Amino acid sequence: MNKALEGVRILDFSHLLQGPFATQLLGDMGADVIKVERAGAGDMFRGMTFFAKWVGGSESPNFLAWNRNKRSIALNLKSRKVHAILMEMAKSADVVVQNFRPGVLAKLGYGYEDFKAVNPRIIYCSGSGYGEEGPYVERPGQDMLIQGLAGLIANTGRGDQAPVPAGAGLADQIGAMNMVYGILSALYYREKTGKGQKIEVNLLAGLLAHLNQEYVAVLNLGEDFARPNSGIGHPGMQAPFGIYETKDGGYISIAMSPFKTLYEVLEAPQLAVYDDLKTLFDKRDEVFDKVNAETKKFATQDLLARLLAVDIWCAEVKDIRRAAEDPQVKHMGMITSYDHPRGGKVRVVAPAVKMSETPATIERPAPLVGQHGREILAEFGLSKDEIAALEASGDMTVDAA
Repeated sequence: MNKALEGVRILDFSHLLQGPFATQLLGDMGADVIKVERAGAGDMFRGMTFFAKWVGGSESPNFLAWNRNKRSIALNLKSRKVHAILMEMAKSADVVVQNFRPGVLAKLGYGYEDFKAVNPRIIYCSGSGYGEEGPYVERPGQDMLIQGLAGLIANTGRGDQAPVPAGAGLADQIGAMNMVYGILSALYYREKTGKGQKIEVNLLAGLLAHLNQEYVAVLNLGEDFARPNSGIGHPGMQAPFGIYETKDGGYISIAMSPFKTLYEVLEAPQLAVYDDLKTLFDKRDEVFDKVNAETKKFATQDLLARLLAVDIWCAEVKDIRRAAEDPQVKHMGMITSYDHPRGGKVRVVAPAVKMSETPATIERPAPLVGQHGREILAEFGLSKDEIAALEASGDMTVDAA
């Protein structure tokens, strides 16, 4: 079956999360992603994990999550011989992706101008933490740091406690989406004009853009958000917006509803005294506590059924293990797996975008370090002796299991 991005070749110099997630999304749609890793150790994410455990005893879940549908070649980028090979490969490439600190790859001869000189049609997408110039350009662009700088952390958590970061790499993942957005736009522009271009994406700008609603409110209304002590789900919202306890130790999130409908369902007519928009905001901590006292009288599934029956916007709060078994998640087929040569059967989240004519599929597991180096170089015309010489010199490493 045809793939939406079949025929698009990407030289992927990226590592960790932002760049690899972007290229994985493009690989899911059929692009030929050649992951250019460091000789020896490969992507830094290969050495990171959660829980001090490894999939199959040796593989990083972090790396496995963001690197399917790619081929790996592991090269010494400081080698002039390797530089010449990669520039030759770039002549038939469509896209280069990298998220090193600004200037690092350019110093090695892998900047936009270097690739443009051999292929004027090249699209060069550069990801960073803070952009390519400015007072923060030398700072580490790590996800949690960006969440703090952009204002997301200050908006999250209870007001009488420390601010709380998101429980996932939100800035990195938004950055990845912006990379894909830019690359696809550039490919379409090139289709019309024949011109390549450079794309710059950075985590801080990306997260700022996704907080636009909050910025517009603060910068135009003359008010600052203040986190309520009760943990209302958004610091700009009035009660009852938030997460509530149930009798059996569960939690239910309540987003929107007429307050009268809610207290009627809870059989708590005494809450009618708060049924005014200004009161629900000014006394939101007090209202939260009162509502929470009522929700704790109901079992989770019972309360959920009651709320849904009257069209109150609500949902059960689930951890990852239970969410994976959710009937809607199962219906959408969002948990799938692939077979990895060392990790065994790896359960993963499936591609999220559904396309009728060119569906995304998982064709390859996340690669071993340099696993496809020999086949990739053979495709670009290097002889067996030349490939063997690269391996012997240490300029290329191949882990073929």
